[in-house]
Parts: sequence; C-alpha cells; structure tokens
Amino acid sequence: MRALYLEPFAGISGNMLLGALLDAGVPFEYLQKEFAKLHLGDYELVFKSVNKSGIQARYFNVLLPEQQEHEHTHGHCHDHEHGHHHDHEHDHAWMHAHGIAHSHDHEHIHEENCDHGHHHEYGHEHHHEHEQDHHTHHHHHEHRNLHDIEEILEHSGLTEEVISKAKEVFLAIAKAEAKVHGSTVEEIHFHEVGAIDTIIDVVGNILALQYLGIEKIFTAPVNTGFGFVECAHGQMPVPAPATAELLQGMPHYRGTVDKEMTTPTGAALLKVLAVPVQEVPAGFTVTRIGYGAGTRDVSIPNVLRVNVGTCEESCMTGGMDTGLETLIMLECNIDDMNPEILPYVLDRLFEAGANDAWLEPVIMKKGRPAQTLKVLCREPVQQKLQQIMFTETTTLGIRRYPVARIALERRWREADTPWGSVRVKEGLLHGQVINSVPEFEDCKRVAQESGQPLKKVEAAALNNKK
Repeated sequence: MRALYLEPFAGISGNMLLGALLDAGVPFEYLQKEFAKLHLGDYELVFKSVNKSGIQARYFNVLLPEQQEHEHTHGHCHDHEHGHHHDHEHDHAWMHAHGIAHSHDHEHIHEENCDHGHHHEYGHEHHHEHEQDHHTHHHHHEHRNLHDIEEILEHSGLTEEVISKAKEVFLAIAKAEAKVHGSTVEEIHFHEVGAIDTIIDVVGNILALQYLGIEKIFTAPVNTGFGFVECAHGQMPVPAPATAELLQGMPHYRGTVDKEMTTPTGAALLKVLAVPVQEVPAGFTVTRIGYGAGTRDVSIPNVLRVNVGTCEESCMTGGMDTGLETLIMLECNIDDMNPEILPYVLDRLFEAGANDAWLEPVIMKKGRPAQTLKVLCREPVQQKLQQIMFTETTTLGIRRYPVARIALERRWREADTPWGSVRVKEGLLHGQVINSVPEFEDCKRVAQESGQPLKKVEAAALNNKK
C-alpha cells in the first residue's frame, strides 16, 4: 500500500508540502487543470527549483494581481524596515496569525533569490489567525467565513472526496481560532485562510496526495521554531495560539531557529491528514523523496522532506511498531529545598518541552524524606531541561538514561455536550479506539460556566461519539 512519511525538521506550511509533493512526482500541469475547477479568478502560480543550504528543492507559490504588477515593476530584492519576510507561509505566518495591520504598499519582501510570498493585507478583528482581504476585480475587500469557503468548494468541479477533505482542514482551522478567541466557528472570518492562495494550498495538497495514491500519511515530530513575534497585540509566543491548538496530541519541538517555522495551515493539514510517529514506521520502504522549499534562508535547510513509499499491513493499521520510540529520562533526588517551589519547577519543565515530569517520594540516607524529580523528554530539549533542573532546584547532579516507550496512536476529537464542546483524547490500537479520556481542563471550564457537576460533563463527553 502507498504511504507517505513527512519529516518537518524545518517546520511545515501549506506551500512547502505542496512543493515537496510536486518534487515527488505530481505533475504541475495536472494541478493547474484541477485548480481551474475552483473558479477563483485571476492569479498566477509560481513553480521553480531553488537551492536551500545545498539541498535542491521545489518552490511553489501563488501570486495575486497586485503581486504580479509589483514583480514586473520592482523586479529586484529588497527588505522593508519592519522586516516582514513573506515566506508563504513560514516567514510571514506570524503576521497572518496575529492580525498585523498591513497596507498593500508595504507587502513585498523578497529574499536574495527574489522568492515571493503571498500578497496579504491584514485586518484586525477579534481573532488573529490568517486574516487577509482578498481583492476582487473591483478591488474591494471580502471577509469570508467558513460557509463562504465551503460554498466555493461545493460549487467547484472537484470530486466529492477532495471537497470533503478540504472542508475538514478549514473546519479544523476555524475550530482552533474559535477556541483561542472565545468565539464560534460561525463568527470566525477568514482573510488569508479564505483567500485564493490558501484555498489552492489546501486543495492542491489533497489533490497531490490523491494523485500519488497515498493511503496513509505519517509525520515525524514537528519543528515549531521558538521565540516571540511582534503583532498588533504586542508580543506573542511561538507557536502562534491557533497553531498550538492544532498541534495538540502531535509531538513537536522548538528546534534551533528563533522564528516561527510551522504555520496554522501546515498544522491543520497534519492534524487532519497525518498520524504522528517518532521514527520511520516498521515495514515502510521509501521509493521516492521530494523536497519542498520555504523562502527564507535560515541556519538549517529550510525545506520539508517527504518520503513516498510502500507500507506493510502492520504500519498501515497503526500497529504497535509505529508507536515504539526512545526517550530520555532525567532524574535527581531533592531533600533540602522548599517543597512549595516544586510545582513551579514542574510547570517550567512542561513549558520547555518535557513529555512528562513528576515527583516520587523517597527516603534518603539518615532517614531523610525527599522527592525524586523525574523528567521524560526527547533529545532536542534535553539540555534545556537539564539547565532548568540545575537552576531551579538544589540538586548537584542529574541521572540520565535512555528508555524505550511503546505508545498507542493518539488523536483528538470534539465532543458536543448539552453545555458546550470539549476535546476527547483517543488511544488507538490497530486502528481501533481502546481508550478515551475527556480533556480535564475543557470539562472543568464547561462545568464552571454551566454550573453542572464536573463528572456529569465528563460522562456526557464520553457518550458523545460525534
């Protein structure tokens, strides 16, 4: 069976994934023909070969009419004083995600190779995610909601399978936005996400996967980048709030680049289409590799690698082998510090990327009661966690050793209760759900807002199979 293994070591965006799938063998002409069925008006597709830190990759982009005019008039590379690099979507995603007010006269930032990002004007309402005004031929601005996007898809000439999957991706983004901003799916308005470029990204990736005959997609842990970005509301942390919502239940890490590396559209595609794994699934054989490029040149190759291959039945069914991973255990004994500080230490460890952290009571020499601080993590965040343990506790040494963990395939679903929606985490074995746990904080919030008993909210969430 045909499968795909993604390596988002430089993050992921919609156009990077599409560029990689084109590099892996999807004909550009095929996508052009299918895009015409969307009836989206005037735009230009960019598809070319670029080199990123020595890796040859394919770059895909969409130019709207104003960008095309700018390209012909200002065909040179330049930076603006605000430094808003438009990597579609990497390098300007923080602007999409945070509602930057941005005029058309200051939207075109090019790298040295003059790779273009998309053309965007950013409005500011009650949410930050991907708000772009799409220009019609009369140059007025359209704010599209989820229903508008679904109308575009339903009135296209695309197959029902492609339309249905595209709707899932946009719904995932809308739900994340609604959760972040305390709004509803119906109230969320899309600018950038509802514009030509991202509709093409979402639909294009689904078409490309269908063309390649991909039946299952696996993704390695996702590099989100780190740091803070300036936006209309001040500084916001990376990953952006909507991206963080979409990546729940999916292993991700900060990496070494102080930039936003994963965008909401990229995260939504992974959430809807992919199964997270820690390494290449057992039984997966690679037959072709493709690279999709971002725009910016950073300290690592700014590319997404996709591995097209075949998969034995064990990995196609989400067998136990796909959940086998090697983690690092860090631990130390503490008997001489204020125990009130320890919950704070645990919070800091989780914020820094620990998979898990906990305390175990122990008896040390001379009968002293103490606590063993244990931290389970992956290699990329090990050094940072060790630093926190040394600086925030009184320990003089840390034990470190590898541990093997077998984990169920995990996914999130939304459960509607009579008092509000909550998330439920499901554990799957061989494709079958064997564990379901309502998200405690969601149930607590709904219980507090509705006045219902917490246990009643949890029971309602488990009984709802939607």
